Order: sequence, then structure tokens, then C-alpha cells
Amino acid sequence: MPRPVTVNFGGEPYQYTAMGNYVVKAKGVCGGRPTFIFTRILVAGVLDRINAGDGVESIIKSYRGRVSKDAIREAMNLFSKPRSGRKSPKRITVK
Repeated sequence: MPRPVTVNFGGEPYQYTAMGNYVVKAKGVCGGRPTFIFTRILVAGVLDRINAGDGVESIIKSYRGRVSKDAIREAMNLFSKPRSGRKSPKRITVK
């Protein structure tokens, strides 16, 4: 199990557990749900938008570049795997 990391961000301690290079679970941020590092942008919200048909570039623009294409790709790889008893999510490709 990954160990929590603490860094100084914006003059405050920021403690998180890395799930990848861009996706983290940060103590005290969004109830510990996965977000993109150093943001309060929920991974689930971005994936919901993709599944609803929003384009990756549109999502990046709407978050003013605070979420990158690589970050979205990582989130999709982490969370698009089917869990037992669930239907496979639709296949999404980030160009």
C-alpha cells in the first residue's frame, strides 16, 4: 500500500497518497475521493463528462489547463477497468 506523502503547497502542508503521477487521494480534500494532484477537481466528474460525450480538449479548456491530457488518460486507465459483477464501461480513446 502506498505511503502518504506530505509536501508544502501554497504555504500549507498537502498530504496525499499517489494513485499514479496525476491522480491522488488527498487528506482533507474532497472527502478523500480521487482528485487530480494539487486541484480539487474530482476524477469521477471528469470521467462522467467523458462518458457523457464531452471531448478531452473541451474538458481541459473548461478547467483552464489545470488537468492535462496525460492526467485524463491516467484516470481513465485507473478507473475504466470493470469491477466484478459490473458491466464494462464504454471504451474511450484519448488522442
